Amino acid sequence: MQAESAVSIVEKEISNIYLIMNTIKIRRGLDIKIGGKAKESIYGTVLSKTIGIVPDDYVGFTPKIAVKEGDEVKVGSTILYDKNHPSVKVLSPVAGRVKSVERGERRKLEKVVIERGDGHEQYEELPRLEAMSDPEETAKALAELGFATLMRQRPYDIVVNPEVLPRAIFVSAFDSAPLAADYDFVLKDRINDIQAGLKVLAKIAKVYYSVRKDTFEGLKRMSGVTVSEFDGPHPAGNVGVQINHIAPVNKGETVWTVGMMTVAMIGHYAVAGELEMKNTIAVAGPMVKEPRYVEAYFGTEIGTILKDNVIEDEHVRIINGNVLTGRQASVEDYLSPMANCVNVIAEGDHEDELFGWMRPRFRKYSASRLYCSWILEKICPKMTFKFDARMLGSERAFIMSGEYDKVFPMDILPEPLVKAMIAKNIDRMEQLGAYEVAPEDFALCEFVCTSKIQTQKIVREALDYLRKEVE
Repeated sequence: MQAESAVSIVEKEISNIYLIMNTIKIRRGLDIKIGGKAKESIYGTVLSKTIGIVPDDYVGFTPKIAVKEGDEVKVGSTILYDKNHPSVKVLSPVAGRVKSVERGERRKLEKVVIERGDGHEQYEELPRLEAMSDPEETAKALAELGFATLMRQRPYDIVVNPEVLPRAIFVSAFDSAPLAADYDFVLKDRINDIQAGLKVLAKIAKVYYSVRKDTFEGLKRMSGVTVSEFDGPHPAGNVGVQINHIAPVNKGETVWTVGMMTVAMIGHYAVAGELEMKNTIAVAGPMVKEPRYVEAYFGTEIGTILKDNVIEDEHVRIINGNVLTGRQASVEDYLSPMANCVNVIAEGDHEDELFGWMRPRFRKYSASRLYCSWILEKICPKMTFKFDARMLGSERAFIMSGEYDKVFPMDILPEPLVKAMIAKNIDRMEQLGAYEVAPEDFALCEFVCTSKIQTQKIVREALDYLRKEVE
């Protein structure tokens, strides 16, 4: 009888999870079919001689350095802390020695380079999470453990401030960006870590957990969270789209967004007491010889990740992150802790196409069906394209054409909002929903823009300006 009762309780709990699940269909958006998707096999762990910590990876973080050249560090040693909120820290992902502290103009801190030790990792004593139940205490502990710098808050899309508790926390269990890591594959063996991580976050605020219609069943069955199911093209996986459809952000409210790999790291620390600051990332793109997954610590040298795996007879562009929102990089740069992939595409600077716009172009992608390639797409739905980095035009006057609306699935008017941002009109920005958005929400708008406007840059600068003027 007791066994039957226990089973019925579990079944009832699972049933309750699915009763509260609602399916949201995203109709506006665009799936960009780029060749070179990573195969579902993990090559192994990539270890570089040095690890780089770059303050610019942490938006809204004012860095103060806690170490100097020559210092010995352990896993979890504080490298940087926020000048305005000292509890918010960036910790060392490896044990070793501080090789250099590099500064740029006006002594701006560019990066801290750590030389790895002999492989025998030593760990700092850090606060435990399992015994904490108070929201303020839990938020502060996450900051002390370096997790706050891996989360984002809205408004402004910046590193979270643990002193301001959120109204809610949003987690997206899938990434719909082209060539991004597939969490169904990457995290299929880390279900317990994810559940434990969500349990920790639920101590702070209500957690909204979004899954894809075809998400791996193990990732769907999470307790203690409000589950929503999304179906549709990119940017369905963007947490900003999910917030807009589930519980929009109003002026004066704060919400946090947490990536799935960060949730798994929090859960792993809560369960095992071990700080493991590395991700499984996709190495993908048309210019990658063997697209695959690798494990890499935060700040791993990109040259080590791509070693002997890039087509060498073409001039290529390396992207630290995905092709829509990532940052252009070189082999000397370091992997961003926010990136779940490293993409490589051709620069295309050697191409010389006379009257290319007049050709039928069966192998050239066009979002507006300018070329005949859309016919082949209908015949072969799995067809991919070999994109390169050319803009195929120069920046010109911003035309209000309605093209942004076709790929922007939020209850916001994107073109008027971008115009208000360009004009730095605070009242208009607030009215049009600036507190809800982040640069990544406008990545597709930038992709389809016939005016070649750098929309993400405009949004980032406008949010920084809004924060400076309002707070």
